[in-house]
Amino acid sequence: MPLSSERKKHFRALGHKLNPIVTIADRGLTDGVRAELNRALDDHELIKVKLAVSEREDRHEVVELLKALPRVEIIQQVGKVALLYRANKKPNPKLSNLLR
Repeated sequence: MPLSSERKKHFRALGHKLNPIVTIADRGLTDGVRAELNRALDDHELIKVKLAVSEREDRHEVVELLKALPRVEIIQQVGKVALLYRANKKPNPKLSNLLR
């Protein structure tokens, strides 16, 4: 279910103070990067991802791959940083960026 524009606006405001947790470099979405993305999304729900990919077209390809991940919503992508959200059924209040 797509998020409303108000909810996305709220997530962008929360994401402003976050630091990137995962960095995706020139090798793209390897198995290790996918595992770390899933762990980070399970723990934090809302995360920033640094796209350390030099070419703009390659960054767009990586963003398209991120969109294809199950239940992942891209809230915002500015330059080399993307803000991702995936709802967690039982979020940990100590780890979730939405509950802190």
